[in-house]
Amino acid sequence: MRKGYGQFCPVAKAAEVIGDRWNLLVLREMLYGNRYFNDISRGVPLMSRALLVQRLKELEKLGIVVSHEKETGQGYEYVLTPAGEALRPIIEAMGVWAQQWGSEQIAPEDLDDALLMWGMRRRINLEAIPSQKIVLQFDFRGLTKGRKTHRSWWMIFEAGEVDMCQKDPGFEVDVLISADLSAFTHVWMGYTHLNLALKQGTICFEGDRDLVRQIPTWLYLNGEWRYGMGIDRSAAQLMQANKCVAMECNETVGA
Repeated sequence: MRKGYGQFCPVAKAAEVIGDRWNLLVLREMLYGNRYFNDISRGVPLMSRALLVQRLKELEKLGIVVSHEKETGQGYEYVLTPAGEALRPIIEAMGVWAQQWGSEQIAPEDLDDALLMWGMRRRINLEAIPSQKIVLQFDFRGLTKGRKTHRSWWMIFEAGEVDMCQKDPGFEVDVLISADLSAFTHVWMGYTHLNLALKQGTICFEGDRDLVRQIPTWLYLNGEWRYGMGIDRSAAQLMQANKCVAMECNETVGA
């Protein structure tokens, strides 16, 4: 177990739980509903699996996480305790702070097409998607990690479920989305308007016109409440309220 701060201060005690590297991101994945090791690991791709095992054990000892053997198959299911769930507004507020006060520029080394696709997969607006089988192909260029500079992904919607493939599943593609990875990431995070990226040609949709018109709603590309990875509905509402207050303050000062 890591060394603490040696203080009884509540802030210090909280920092001992969530201050270790990766802990916040592990908790973020669990707050999104990921309960199995592989699912949590996909959300923190740069974290070694050995370290993830260690962090989950530490969080369990601290009473933040509890594990159970899977009902079927091998492995464990990890569930947040009431103490873990109580961290939700704290973690969401951190996302709000970063969105409002942190830098809106994503560095090239921060780009990750796998993390982007995984983030989109768990934040799909399923209620807006037609019932028929639909296949989207994403062709990303401008990758900065590894030797490849471009890579393709496939997202399949069928019967209210979303499947994602890195290898061609062999299905007919309904819409092809070609995009610069940086541009698409900025749009999905809410930093750049989709229309601007389309006008600049950094994002391009090809395929069924009716489906193309609907895709931004499915993937939350129009600046809706999602606002970006790690920020939930309540947090985004708080962010919007803060912006309104700031505007009112500016108007008062300028009066």
